[in-house]
Amino acid sequence: MQEKQPAPFERGTDGPKVIVVGIDGSDSSWRAAAYAAGLARRQGAMLALVYVQPVLPAGATMGAPVVDVTHEVADELMAEIRRSTERLQGIYDMRWEFHTLRGDPYAGMVRMADELRADAVVVGASESAGHRIMGSVAVRLVKAGRWPVTVVP
Repeated sequence: MQEKQPAPFERGTDGPKVIVVGIDGSDSSWRAAAYAAGLARRQGAMLALVYVQPVLPAGATMGAPVVDVTHEVADELMAEIRRSTERLQGIYDMRWEFHTLRGDPYAGMVRMADELRADAVVVGASESAGHRIMGSVAVRLVKAGRWPVTVVP
């Protein structure tokens, strides 16, 4: 008689262990971060906050000032995250990380979700009219079909 082998591990079957959330400073991204933080806290998951610094096509700007602005945004996001963490210290205990990288927001979110072996991805609904041409990051992540994706209005 053969001994029964345990089923192979599948992501998310025991609840999420890593939740990735995209932030960019918009109101919808802060709502997404708050929602994801609540999920992570209740599930005992690690929260990975990801800011993808946009890279504009060559010739669209004069160069260095845009890089400085995107670094400033990353610094401001980190400062706000730290302030929020300090306000909630002793009330909620939660593991979190902040990641920032440069490039296309969709590609950056995919890269971080894959590298961190995300069980879930949370993003805010697009507040940009430009997404009608390229498609919103949220819709593209859903279409990728690689993780459960929650879009927060």
